[in-house]
Amino acid sequence: MAIRVTLDRMLLERRMSLTELCDRVGITMANLSILKTGKAKAVRFSTLEALCRELDCQPGDLLQFTDEPGEEDDDGTE
Repeated sequence: MAIRVTLDRMLLERRMSLTELCDRVGITMANLSILKTGKAKAVRFSTLEALCRELDCQPGDLLQFTDEPGEEDDDGTE
């Protein structure tokens, strides 16, 4: 079982760059990149709140549960 972060899809839908989101949220590019690539082991509620505020979305829009760790996302990436 795995939780996938769909930040890349949300950025695409919002036509926003990762750099712009970093500036608006106040999180480093490195930390957002770790989150975006799915390498993060945890996320703080304050970070999730800031992302949702700036992307005008709900936490469930950024997180996706999958039954299998190797299952592909909707966009074909693992």
